[in-house]
Amino acid sequence: MSIKAKALKKGDTIGIISLSSGIWERSELELSVKALEGMGYKVKLGKHVLKTNYYMAGTDKERLEDLVWAFEDPEVDAIFVSQGGYGSARLLPYIDFEIIKNNPKIFIGYSDVTTLHLAILKETGLITFHGPSALSFGTEDMTAYRFDHLMKAIEELEPIGEIKMNNPFKHLVKMNPSVVEGEIVGGNLSMICASLGTPWEIDTKDKILFIEDLDMEPWVMDHMLTHLKNAGKLDDMAGIVVGECKGCEPFTHHPGFPNQCSLETVLYDLLEPFKKPVLYGLPLGHTPDLATIPLGVKGRLDSINGIFEILGSGVL
Repeated sequence: MSIKAKALKKGDTIGIISLSSGIWERSELELSVKALEGMGYKVKLGKHVLKTNYYMAGTDKERLEDLVWAFEDPEVDAIFVSQGGYGSARLLPYIDFEIIKNNPKIFIGYSDVTTLHLAILKETGLITFHGPSALSFGTEDMTAYRFDHLMKAIEELEPIGEIKMNNPFKHLVKMNPSVVEGEIVGGNLSMICASLGTPWEIDTKDKILFIEDLDMEPWVMDHMLTHLKNAGKLDDMAGIVVGECKGCEPFTHHPGFPNQCSLETVLYDLLEPFKKPVLYGLPLGHTPDLATIPLGVKGRLDSINGIFEILGSGVL
């Protein structure tokens, strides 16, 4: 059974925590806090939000402490992760998921945070949100498209509806014309692959799998998709939605073998044979026009007409 958090409303308190990499400049955080407060929200910061430990935001113990605080603090209504990077997976063995299950709140982030989305959904059934990091507020990254889709996902009770293209100069690829419905799961492809073989391995059976990644050459994307294929995760899915995958093009260096093909070519080669609906190119993932996706909510994928629709609300 899925669990939904209460919708965010003006006057509510947003908790900001760092669970992956550290914040480079504290002024980034100050700018985001100012923007959120200007929108009518209160903001509370995790005790260790500005800590750094190598390439992570504080030690594992410190980041875990802020995660527990954010879910247990009765004043915090929604939890925004400051940014992605690396480090979320190191927390998994130590998380008391009963705390999260007993204190359902909006939890939002993307990229490395995919690891936590997968684990929280599997362990608790809580609907979490693949969407903007806290540090994008008050910056040019918070486009009108990104902002509107975020607010609709976490403030409104009616079904979110269709996730549309925003740039008329970008093309939506459609494969295997058909229509399916199923629960939406996924996020960053690298993190999804890293979940395999762990207790928090992604479940794709009868699900609409959503994937995206950043700055991965097509052969690396091939490698990760082949890993999912060999693990049986593409056999039992209902269909797949692939985000824009910014920068997933051949790099200028040559690693000793021909590597010049497009990601689109790789997707046709690996996904078309499954004869399940595929859409590629929607504004999902590491792109300014990032649409917020509630993970665990039922969706509809129509590769005949090129429609990806979220059939429910992520909040109550």
